[in-house]
Amino acid sequence: MKAAQGSTGRVFVVRLEDGDSLPECLERFASSHGISAALCILVGGIESGSIVAGPEDGESRPVEPILLGLDGVHEICGVGTIFSDAEGFPRLHMHATLGRRQQTVCGCIRPGIDVWQIGEVILLEITGTQARRIPDPSTGFEVLQP
Repeated sequence: MKAAQGSTGRVFVVRLEDGDSLPECLERFASSHGISAALCILVGGIESGSIVAGPEDGESRPVEPILLGLDGVHEICGVGTIFSDAEGFPRLHMHATLGRRQQTVCGCIRPGIDVWQIGEVILLEITGTQARRIPDPSTGFEVLQP
């Protein structure tokens, strides 16, 4: 285990609008507000896109993700973190549960989803930490280095 300490900085209340694309819009918001580390909580609706729903094979390297396309409007509840990558650009890592009718799916929104009508995000900035996302060649992930 690796850890680092930080403090809570600014708190942002963000309303996402119809058609806003995640993770891009939150990464742009973080960049424009000088946020390099944060906790994000999301509730709302999404209309289209895909999520990562696991690896094809947990033993193979680099990891081949299972991409699950989303059909129709879904409710969404997600939690994630923002940490800057090796070039200093904020990167969102968010996992979410999405529901439509009696079906629920869960996964990482990394490939991208589009907001349907409204999304509400609470973003809690973390200050006083040098934690970054660094490329890991063995997995192909950008892994958090506290």
